[in-house]
Amino acid sequence: MFQFSMCSQKGTRMRDTVLLYLGILWLSQHFSGVHSLKCKCDLCPDKNYICETDGYCFTTTFETKTGGIEHQYRSGCLNRSGFFPPEYPLYCRNKSGVICCAKDFCNDFLPNSKEVLKRNSAEPSLWNLSSFEIMVIIVAPTALICALTIAYYFCRTSKQSRGGLHHHLQHGEDSIEAPDHPILKGVSLKHMIEMTTSGSGSGLPLLVQRSIARQIQLVESIGQGRFGEVWRGRWRGENVAVKIFSSREERSWFREAEIYQTVMLRHENILGFIAADNKDNGTWTQLWLITDYHEHGSLFDFLDRNVMDTSGMIRMALSIATGLAHLHMDIMGTQGKPAIAHRDLKSKNILVKSNGTCAIGDLGLAVRHDVTTDTVDIPLNNRVGTKRYMAPEVLDETMNVYQFDSFKRADVYALGLIFWEISTRCNVGGIYDEYNLPFYDAVPPDPTIEEMRRVVCIEKQRPNIPNRWQSCEALHVMSKLMKECWYHNATARLTALRIKKTLSNYRASEELKM
Repeated sequence: MFQFSMCSQKGTRMRDTVLLYLGILWLSQHFSGVHSLKCKCDLCPDKNYICETDGYCFTTTFETKTGGIEHQYRSGCLNRSGFFPPEYPLYCRNKSGVICCAKDFCNDFLPNSKEVLKRNSAEPSLWNLSSFEIMVIIVAPTALICALTIAYYFCRTSKQSRGGLHHHLQHGEDSIEAPDHPILKGVSLKHMIEMTTSGSGSGLPLLVQRSIARQIQLVESIGQGRFGEVWRGRWRGENVAVKIFSSREERSWFREAEIYQTVMLRHENILGFIAADNKDNGTWTQLWLITDYHEHGSLFDFLDRNVMDTSGMIRMALSIATGLAHLHMDIMGTQGKPAIAHRDLKSKNILVKSNGTCAIGDLGLAVRHDVTTDTVDIPLNNRVGTKRYMAPEVLDETMNVYQFDSFKRADVYALGLIFWEISTRCNVGGIYDEYNLPFYDAVPPDPTIEEMRRVVCIEKQRPNIPNRWQSCEALHVMSKLMKECWYHNATARLTALRIKKTLSNYRASEELKM
């Protein structure tokens, strides 16, 4: 763009110079009146056979049979006002035997060769051409040179850009290298985020994001969904998760990156956002979302492989409720955070950290509440939430989408189902259930909206709560909470903050007993 601008400026200056030059030439020809050409005039005996003109001298000749040139002794002045066009008249070009010249007394000779006549004649030259012809001769080559220069630099820049962004999704060998930003030298991701965000925002400055993104080495694919793939990547020996969206999911990628970079969103129970970048590998555009990597994977995967004790269950449930309460909370102030509803809360969108707590991820469907206008910014994409976790009012389309609290209550319904999943994997006295998704015994693995509506809205079924849970205080607390999360009447459900406080108080009381 810079070279293009410079070339355009040069072209403009050249054009202005040529036009100024032509203007001066035209003015000198039309208004100076200083230069007066003297010619021999056979028709002017009273003026000593001399005439003066602002145009050309002319004479008539003819070629002899021997090839010589004979003068007919008919010469005189051709005034500018008497011919067309003024720069080089048709009279001089089309009349056979008429020679025009532009020097004093240039028609007062009897040439004996055609070359002498040509040297003195008014043959077309730069001074005798029209303004348009002069402009074409001078401006056209200049414009062509400028255009070629622009094309050269454009092609060169595009080639460098394609080369710098080249990447393919193979296992572990190739990576995109970029010069280190000064802030990256010798600093871990954790410390870098702490330095650059100071807790007030999420993610890194855009320049740093692109620097990191282009140095990441993809190692292995760890998951796949409807949006694309998730890879484990490496950056300076640190693991990161790289969510690669397909090009048709660009809106989801943009929306999730936008939500993650909301001011004050960073929280220990929200998946840590690192960077977002889009890369053109020459064939298609890759949309990257880079986040913290958690080796245990999603809650869905963790529960399928592991069981836990009651303290682990409460710790996990509390962390999810804490993360959701932070999302739902609006923080007032100039650097405040809007209230956010997830809209696709499920065990596959929650990551398990190494300490047994959880972090909520996948914010591509999230909506924000604008307090000043009391409106909800619903994202413009075709995705809907996961049918199995949809609240009754979502399934029967009775939810008021213009009221933000409706979205929060739908999140709480899904939270109750997640609590049920966690509780089924709680090992009490060696007794626990096999891991299953909610409504596994009522609908197919991939249920339709109609099937879920029938089960949840018409039959008003909820996941089964075993009687043995009532004999365990921790499971009893969990079962009571989940029941209050999945009420059919949305306004009767608990808030995420109330759930967080209940679990926090229970854990504190258990710690006092120990």
